[in-house]
Amino acid sequence: MVVCGDDGLAHRLAAELRQVYGERVTLVVPPSERTVRPPVVGRARAVSAALLDRVVSAAVNRAVGSGNGSSGSSSGSPGGGAGSGEPGGGPELEAAEPTEAVLAEAGVEQAAALALVYDDDERNIRAALTARRLNPRLRLVLRLYNRRLGQHIEELLDQAAALASGGAGRTVGDASTTVLSDADTAAPALAATAVAGTTKVVQTDGLLLRAVERPPPGPGQVAGAGPATLALLSSTGNDPAFADGSEASGEQGPVLLPDAATVAAATGRGSVVLEQVSYSAGGALPAGRGVGVVPPFASLFSRRLRWSLAGLVGCVVALAVALWLVTGIHPLGAVYLTLLDLFAINEPALGSSTERQVLQLLSGLMGLLLLPVLLAAVLEALGTFRGAGAVRRPPRGLGGHVVLLGLGKIGTRVLTRLRELDIPVVCVEATPEARGVSAARRLRVPVVFGDVTQEGVLEAAKIGRAHALLAVTSSDTTNLEAALYARSLRPDLRVVLRLYDDDFATAVYRTLRAAHPQALTRSRSVTHLAAPSFAGAMMGRQILGAIPVERRVLLFAALEVGAYAQLAGRTVGEAFRAGYWRVLALDTGEEGPGGSELVWDLPETYVLRNEDRVVLAATRKGLAELLGRRRRGAGSQGR
Repeated sequence: MVVCGDDGLAHRLAAELRQVYGERVTLVVPPSERTVRPPVVGRARAVSAALLDRVVSAAVNRAVGSGNGSSGSSSGSPGGGAGSGEPGGGPELEAAEPTEAVLAEAGVEQAAALALVYDDDERNIRAALTARRLNPRLRLVLRLYNRRLGQHIEELLDQAAALASGGAGRTVGDASTTVLSDADTAAPALAATAVAGTTKVVQTDGLLLRAVERPPPGPGQVAGAGPATLALLSSTGNDPAFADGSEASGEQGPVLLPDAATVAAATGRGSVVLEQVSYSAGGALPAGRGVGVVPPFASLFSRRLRWSLAGLVGCVVALAVALWLVTGIHPLGAVYLTLLDLFAINEPALGSSTERQVLQLLSGLMGLLLLPVLLAAVLEALGTFRGAGAVRRPPRGLGGHVVLLGLGKIGTRVLTRLRELDIPVVCVEATPEARGVSAARRLRVPVVFGDVTQEGVLEAAKIGRAHALLAVTSSDTTNLEAALYARSLRPDLRVVLRLYDDDFATAVYRTLRAAHPQALTRSRSVTHLAAPSFAGAMMGRQILGAIPVERRVLLFAALEVGAYAQLAGRTVGEAFRAGYWRVLALDTGEEGPGGSELVWDLPETYVLRNEDRVVLAATRKGLAELLGRRRRGAGSQGR
């Protein structure tokens, strides 16, 4: 397999394929990558600790009142020699661009799969077209941020593979194209850490899997048992192992795919429970509330103006009723005359009764009061429509919201996810030209522009009354410095940091947990969350997606039972292997309203047949055992 990329995801993906799936991997990285940022896998912990020490010292000095001077650690990445990748790694090539010559040198023509995980969508697409021409039977995995473009690219490259493999004796499935986004994979995990009880969704090719994170049960209670329990969360929020829900947490950490006995014995643990497995009629993700550009009618006018208009309308109705009672004319005629008097276009009531003249004078007075109110209404409506395309400022009295730092690729996806959950958000971004500013404008989310490391910016975002802080900028030092300063303002603030690699994230977590044991602290590595999904896609299109469980990942796949000896001929109960895989649903093949019908409450006694197609959940090691291509030994041939 070949992995091409220019950041930590490439290194993490290569390590995942080598260490978990036992694959031979050639890694292609830019020549300057080592000097800009060391590899994410196998990186010396001392380097992470040194960076953490420098940033903590600078941020703490700034927080205690040494002015707003720069921290002196603006280099978001430590430089220096990184070695030649992780220990035991395979070949590594250095090339500025994935040109045809570079791909050929990396062995794409003989490779089983190629992953293109550059941060630039255009570069990935260009390299994918070149690779498809070099090897029409190659399985492609692309990293693209643009969802709609990714769907079209998948169709285009799959069509090219189908045409090229028409007489080659290979199945088109071997030459499939899968488009993934690390932002889409990591954003739900980052959003879930800020809000408890969130919903986790995997949606692909019309298949919808929905799981919900349930809070820990009360004293003496146990987590809800049943075949839909996908995971048990960490036994305590304090995390005595200081591993933040990773595999190093030991018995205190999360348990993926537990058996019934483990679930029954679990006390004080939250759980992740499967709620739905179905085929949806449409493939679009649910839209966030308030996404429309046109504001609702109630937001066109201020509350004071609405009450003023209501009062004037009430006065006009009262005058019309009085005129009807005084003159005895038809009610509609009374309304008509009142409106004429209101707009001063009626004849003077000379010779009429005193009551009629008084009513005419009052109507004229109401008309004078109505003019400025109507003018104010027009101006407010125009300003509202004009402001629908402008960035909002945080309103007065805002509280209980989430402060989101950074509106790049990850931040934009996190913002969308939070708004889908109806969670109030205030964004902080350094430049108005950032990718996610337009999304914030469309979602009508307040944005504060400024350098988050400067005094007053977090205060403008109402950090003192916020529920949580999500620091997801692309700079580790910025995220860490903002978290430390926010903690100096609110020691009990819930803090979630996006950091470059998992080693550094663990070091930061341990330090912050020790400094603020009473507050909830979480650190997440995007590459660590995204790599398992990309690695699974490298093994075949049967991988549907993944959901994060704290700092671990649970994968979902759709498999033909006959191709796997671990499943064929076994009952659902016998096929279940705790900690490895669990059959969730059976595709009956019968057409329903939204596609094929799925049976997801299968009895334990159902016997899986060779022709059955099932949806299962699997851990990384479980999926590697099911899909591993090289269990035949070191001398086995590639596909």
